[in-house]
Amino acid sequence: MVRQKGIISRRYRDLIAERAVLIPAILVSVILIAMVIVFLDKASPIFITQPITTLLFSSSWHPLSGQFGFFPFISGTVWVTLLAMGITIPISILSAVYLAEYAHRRVRGVAQPLIDLLAGIPSVVFGLFGILLIVPLIKEQIAPLAGVNSSGYCVLAGGLVLAIMVFPIVISISYEVIRAVPTEMREAALALGATRWETVKFVVLRKALTGIIAAIILGFSRAFGETMAVLMVVGNVPIVPQSVFDPAYPIPALIANNYGEMMSIPAYDSALMFAALILFVIVVAFNILARIVLVRVYRKGV
Repeated sequence: MVRQKGIISRRYRDLIAERAVLIPAILVSVILIAMVIVFLDKASPIFITQPITTLLFSSSWHPLSGQFGFFPFISGTVWVTLLAMGITIPISILSAVYLAEYAHRRVRGVAQPLIDLLAGIPSVVFGLFGILLIVPLIKEQIAPLAGVNSSGYCVLAGGLVLAIMVFPIVISISYEVIRAVPTEMREAALALGATRWETVKFVVLRKALTGIIAAIILGFSRAFGETMAVLMVVGNVPIVPQSVFDPAYPIPALIANNYGEMMSIPAYDSALMFAALILFVIVVAFNILARIVLVRVYRKGV
């Protein structure tokens, strides 16, 4: 009888624990759905005045005249993000390979806390760093070297600052995935006569490729939605950039700069909500894609 009561008691405890973890999971899902509903509701008035194709592909941004072309902001976001990821991917992957495969234990012991510290620095500090160092460097050194005039507040400045911010995410995840590759695979390749670099290139990286792609996707989603640091160095001019030395105006900067001041203008407020919806959908899509890739990695045992 006592044993039976104990079994029933454990079942109740398991049931309570299951419900306790189910409620937060449902709450998170409800919040996500609620955000989509709120953004759609607030953005819906702009769909009445202009078709969505005009909103997405027009370059005419004259809010007081009722013209809301988001193409300059979308293109500015894409320019800055792609440039940042183009800088981030090779540096981060090579850094992760070095830390995982070549670095001495003491070097890893110093480097990993520094990378974690870099991830915890507020974005406004990165923005100030960009203003004090990167912007003058572009204006006085890099732009003249390329034969162009630039104020320094441009796509290149935003891409460099953003790349520095994304480094810790891609390095950390790539490092963990590379370290998770079984040691036996390395030993087998070395036993067959492969050099250390050949082992890393053809065995380790090939096995860890899916996880590295997931790290890049997560970094991309972080870069796409970053606001403060990019806002401070990118110039914030609503034009379609033609080169990395042109200013840009990413979507997050548009929302941060204008939302509080323009709430009294219904059409402007609706347009900004549409911008937030665009950003929200893209970032969520990239995060979901990254999670799917990571699940595949862990199911394969890497």
